[in-house]
Amino acid sequence: MTDTINIPTTEPQRQFYFIKEAKKYVDFLSKEKGRALTYFVNTFGCQMNARDSEKIVGILEQIGYKPGDSEESDLVIYNTCTVRENANNKIYGHLGYLSSYKEHNPDMKIALCGCMMQEQSAVDKIKSAHRFVDIIFGTHNIFMIAELIVRSFEEEKMVVEVWDGTDQIVENLPAVRKYPFKSGVNIMYGCNNFCSYCIVPYVRGRERSRKPEDIINEIKQLVADGVVEVMLLGQNVNSYGKNLEHPITFAQLLEQVEQIEGLERIRFMTSHPKDLSDELIMFMKHSKKVCHHFHLPLQSGSTKLLEDMNRHYTKEDYLLLVEKLRKAVPDIAITTDIIVGYPGETEEDFLETMDVVERVKYDSAFTFIYSKRSGTPAAKRDDQITPEVIKNRFDRLLKRVQQLASEKAKALEGKTMDVLVESVNSQNKELVSGRLSNNSIVHFAGNKELIGQIVSVKLVCCKGFYYIGERI
Repeated sequence: MTDTINIPTTEPQRQFYFIKEAKKYVDFLSKEKGRALTYFVNTFGCQMNARDSEKIVGILEQIGYKPGDSEESDLVIYNTCTVRENANNKIYGHLGYLSSYKEHNPDMKIALCGCMMQEQSAVDKIKSAHRFVDIIFGTHNIFMIAELIVRSFEEEKMVVEVWDGTDQIVENLPAVRKYPFKSGVNIMYGCNNFCSYCIVPYVRGRERSRKPEDIINEIKQLVADGVVEVMLLGQNVNSYGKNLEHPITFAQLLEQVEQIEGLERIRFMTSHPKDLSDELIMFMKHSKKVCHHFHLPLQSGSTKLLEDMNRHYTKEDYLLLVEKLRKAVPDIAITTDIIVGYPGETEEDFLETMDVVERVKYDSAFTFIYSKRSGTPAAKRDDQITPEVIKNRFDRLLKRVQQLASEKAKALEGKTMDVLVESVNSQNKELVSGRLSNNSIVHFAGNKELIGQIVSVKLVCCKGFYYIGERI
């Protein structure tokens, strides 16, 4: 049993204590089984979840778990998403076959974390219908995984630790990056926007910005460890710094990040149009490191629907922002999110969205059919759109978005541009794959020694949404 008298009360020291305690249990069980215990983390959802999973994996490996290659591992963790209702259903489906794995391996532990676990109805359902789950925790206490594993070993019952909210930010714990040369960096947590269709503010909590010095120190450590590109992460990075004791703007933070020697590329997401400042646009104009890619969610081109959605900008506001971005950075790639079939959407509203698509000519767009999300204001409306109408509009939108994006991509054919090489191509081992500053994918002849390097490549042939290149 854990010696409760000597448990540190401050973080992250408390978690380092529990990492050591958890390792004792894992070492004992490994010795008993005559093999290393394995883990498998399945991540659903956004890049914030992906970064959370890297932190979870870092802690698990410190505890002594080894990577497993399937969900038949000794510890399986689902880092869940709940943006859409079907995301929850997907988790319930996965749990169905995990139960059979646990029957064959009674020592197996199953843990659920992330956004879905912040919903009381989901937790209640799991507690009643999936009692073989060992650990449930939410978005606010991801860092506690070692402590919760210890409790699971000692209490021998389902451990549920879901916080309603927190203003605590715990960093400086181990993390294992998916790529050695690039990394996500959380600059803030939570969201204050309460868009009418979105559950995120309810499950991620209110905005909490990290101190700029902590962010800069983390990035410096990453660069010293071989990272050349960082992705600054937040639900709305444009509102970074407003709640700090000494407020700072996102553009001012980027200025500090730009100065870090050895860092080659800076990306960020996601940006909310209502908070996109002229200061940030001007910084991007002069920056040598910020990638020429801006993800600017539109959601709808109808000002009436944007008001219903609680987005706080108009169609005209949005188009003006695009104009400013293109004037400052002429070759910038602009991508977006668009919802089709929001309650009350008329054909005229939809045509307003199509008009924005025609005028902006996005480099790519994530197009979504409106998903009725329990717990949001939009789900309670009685003017839901019929599936037939939604499908018709969605198909028209998707077709035009893809046509325009293909034309934009074709325009770069023949140009020579810098590519950050990310991997050996999965289909052809004589090729490597990487990304341009605008986030487009390029495949060209090379070997694994190029991974992590930025090289000049001529874009020989555009294949619609990727390029075949030739190294210069």
